[in-house]
Amino acid sequence: MFTPELLFDLSRFPYPHLFKKGKPAWRAIQELSLFLQSLPLGNIEAELEPGVHVVHPELISIGKGTRVESGAYIVGPCWIGQNCQIRHGAYLRGQVLVCDQAVIGHATEVKNSIFMHQAHAGHFAYVGDSILGNFVNLGAGTKCANLRFDKQIIKVENFETGMKKMGAILGDYVQTGCNVVTNPGTIMLPHTTAIPCSFVKGVISK
Repeated sequence: MFTPELLFDLSRFPYPHLFKKGKPAWRAIQELSLFLQSLPLGNIEAELEPGVHVVHPELISIGKGTRVESGAYIVGPCWIGQNCQIRHGAYLRGQVLVCDQAVIGHATEVKNSIFMHQAHAGHFAYVGDSILGNFVNLGAGTKCANLRFDKQIIKVENFETGMKKMGAILGDYVQTGCNVVTNPGTIMLPHTTAIPCSFVKGVISK
């Protein structure tokens, strides 16, 4: 049932035990906050440009080679790997785990989400309660909606997730075009695409 093995190559993921084998991948979103509290945070090895705003630095770790541009706003708890780009105007609202060589771009807002290896949300995106797999690329203006209008529990097909807030789970190598909106609880299987200006919902397979 949409297990991590179906969606992601976890060989590059630094904390594969966050994902429970045989359990739905969205369990990692539910457990992310508690998991981050277990990590050795408070180690900022990257050089931050003047004008970066950091809230609770004792709850933030940023790896070597990562570039954090002026105007970025980062709230802990947050773990960011090596050689990432956190661009001007990026807003990381907390409960964020970002793997090596990922990109969080200008005017992109992220909360309670996971970026795997080389996952890119380079321009004007919203990523809430979501997982971006390895080498995912979001076109400019992509929004991962995470709350139903009626605020009811989100379902994936006919399976209740137990979550009122869940965005998208995008498997490895997924690409979205510019101005795509994903419905709460959307799952895109690896190597699938969404054309520009489309509304995506449910489970997307080849």
